[in-house]
Amino acid sequence: MNPEKPLPLQGIRVINFGWVFAGPYLATMLGDLGAEVIKMETRSRIDSMRLSPDNLDRDPDRDPWFHSGVRNQLSVTLDMEKPEAIPIIKDLIKKADIVVENFAPRVMRQHGLGYDSLKEINPGIIMISLPATGHYGPLRDAQTYGPSLTGLAGVDGMVGYHGERVLGLQQAYADVNSALHGAFSVLAALWYRKRTGKGQFMDMAQLEAVIGIAGEAVMEYVINSNVLGTLGNRYPAMCPHNNYPCQDDDKWVSIGVKTEEEWASLCQAMGKPELSRDPRFGDKFLRMKNVVELDNLITGWTMGYTYYEAAEILQQHGVAAAPCLDTEGRFFDPHLQERRTYLEVEHPITGVDFVANSAWALSENPTEIRLRSPILGEHNSYVFKEILGMSDEDIARLEEAKVIY
Repeated sequence: MNPEKPLPLQGIRVINFGWVFAGPYLATMLGDLGAEVIKMETRSRIDSMRLSPDNLDRDPDRDPWFHSGVRNQLSVTLDMEKPEAIPIIKDLIKKADIVVENFAPRVMRQHGLGYDSLKEINPGIIMISLPATGHYGPLRDAQTYGPSLTGLAGVDGMVGYHGERVLGLQQAYADVNSALHGAFSVLAALWYRKRTGKGQFMDMAQLEAVIGIAGEAVMEYVINSNVLGTLGNRYPAMCPHNNYPCQDDDKWVSIGVKTEEEWASLCQAMGKPELSRDPRFGDKFLRMKNVVELDNLITGWTMGYTYYEAAEILQQHGVAAAPCLDTEGRFFDPHLQERRTYLEVEHPITGVDFVANSAWALSENPTEIRLRSPILGEHNSYVFKEILGMSDEDIARLEEAKVIY
């Protein structure tokens, strides 16, 4: 870390009770910005992010998803189910600025760690809670995962092949989207505290963060009484708008055309300028009407090139196009390599990890991966001895009782 350019959140301490991805990744972004993030864990209930399907060894310290998503954090093991753990947690929160959690609404209150209790011991504390559906309402105690929330938000209803049954996202989009919204709101709360000296509580339903991205569908219904269904890759404002197969097996290029000028440029790039005058494709409405025929014509051209070649030709003609990269492709893409999108990070258990870099690059406060993913309980000594001033004897007694566990 460059002492002449301190990181934006240097000196801010975060206590992260986050579980799976929404809370932990929110905390990771704060850590990327320089905050000291302490992840609260326990061996009695391992965070499932440490035991993802990619973790074939079922070793909580070898999980690739955890290593990528939980960086710039410390790890302590403290079992909240043991009553003796609660005063220790409160002592730590007294010395903190932010608390992050995404349990069901009742969990923190049941342990005496709700916001009303925490603000009594630390009036300046900022607490963000990211339950699935919020702290009040008929569904507040609903059990969900990410795919449940995109379904409930109505986003899944628009995902599927054109005019066919709903397929849905079937991924943890709600977690990632909520983490981004949550990090933004925490930064706003820090700014508010700087001006007023007051902390605050944020009830941020993951469901509502997902609903917020479906604004176009909401307006379509409000204005036109039209319920958007499955569209595949089609998009009403653009045509053509699709992924087209290329020369190599299962390689595709994404193409989007919005204006008539772009349509004419696409025809030029394909070596078929006459298509721009073809009455079947004379404007966007007609292209949409004849989209199957149009897609077949474009596919006939893209199949003659690799996905990089097709994208390059189209870009040279001013057409929005890009290769559809898979996981391997992202690692070897020359643009992403030059921008250091993935970094090699040394880990004592797994050797070299490939970790996605921070998405932002601040000119005056450069962010960085200062800390690789923590080993479970790796920082117990630092937190319990240096921050809280506990003695070796007290720590040993708590370890024996499996409070620190």
